[in-house]
Amino acid sequence: MEETEFHREEHADDIVLTKNGYQKLQEELDYLKNTRRWEVAKRLEHARAFGDVTENSEYEDAKLEQAFVAGRILDIERTLDNARIIREEELDATSVALGSKVVLKDMDRKEELVFRLVSSPEARGNRECISDQSPVGKAIVGRRVGEAVEVSVPSGEVIKYKILKIEK
Repeated sequence: MEETEFHREEHADDIVLTKNGYQKLQEELDYLKNTRRWEVAKRLEHARAFGDVTENSEYEDAKLEQAFVAGRILDIERTLDNARIIREEELDATSVALGSKVVLKDMDRKEELVFRLVSSPEARGNRECISDQSPVGKAIVGRRVGEAVEVSVPSGEVIKYKILKIEK
């Protein structure tokens, strides 16, 4: 993708990604299409060699994996087709927004958490990021250094955080 495509006009259905997140999704797509898909095809071929596929658990397992890989490829392609890359000049270290690196302090446990706030597709499987749609993400968007937030998590617990630092 050329750099100029990163700066296209914003649309309502855009999925906002960091440049790094976009690249990671492209790498995952490349791996799924050019490596994983063929590994699964080989598994299917090997399983067929056992004969009757109607009661062949290896074949069924490979078919399920094939469907998962195909679904993930479609999901990533859809995300990339609708992606808008956050430009560096869009990031502002005065309040929490998509792309911000944030340091929070859990006020009860006295622990610090460091992560980057990103959109849901980018957060998937990335331990260094949290989604803007997560309870913590929703609570801190638009907040500033020094502000405290209370977050109700799915378990019903309320966690108090203080924003210690915001970086681009």
